[in-house]
Amino acid sequence: MKDIHPGRFTAAIDGDFVVFLIGMRINRLRKLRSWVPVAKAMPRMQKELAQHPELGCLGAANWFGRTTVSVQYWRDFDSLNSFARNPDQTHLPAWRAFNKAINNSGDVGIWHETYQVHQGSTEAVYGNMPVFGLAAAFDHVPVAARGQTAAERINATDDDVTAVDPY
Repeated sequence: MKDIHPGRFTAAIDGDFVVFLIGMRINRLRKLRSWVPVAKAMPRMQKELAQHPELGCLGAANWFGRTTVSVQYWRDFDSLNSFARNPDQTHLPAWRAFNKAINNSGDVGIWHETYQVHQGSTEAVYGNMPVFGLAAAFDHVPVAARGQTAAERINATDDDVTAVDPY
């Protein structure tokens, strides 16, 4: 199990970044030939990104089920777009194979959402958690370093009075 950090922590983020949500949905469970290749493609892409931080992916977390979700943090949109369209990297061949094999069959769906995030427009808190999310992609720091409340951490107010006693 990952190391648990007792107490409250947050993410220290310097600069703009991109949040990219990507996933697939198995629409027809019995159509293994349709969705298994799609499911196998993502680990290859994430391995490539982890081995090559210069591509711009800062970190990722995944959830699996009938609908899978990967939350990825990127340095900037240009890095994400470059990875998606580069024929020498894993994504573009997988994308082309999906479009050729699946087309409009409806057996499996793919999706993504992209968010450009500007410095100072995020806040996060992690209580008794392993390093996770934004804190894993950037810096994991004690919550006191950024403020006790969400409003304080996102610079919405100078009010540091918490609604509940922090632990």
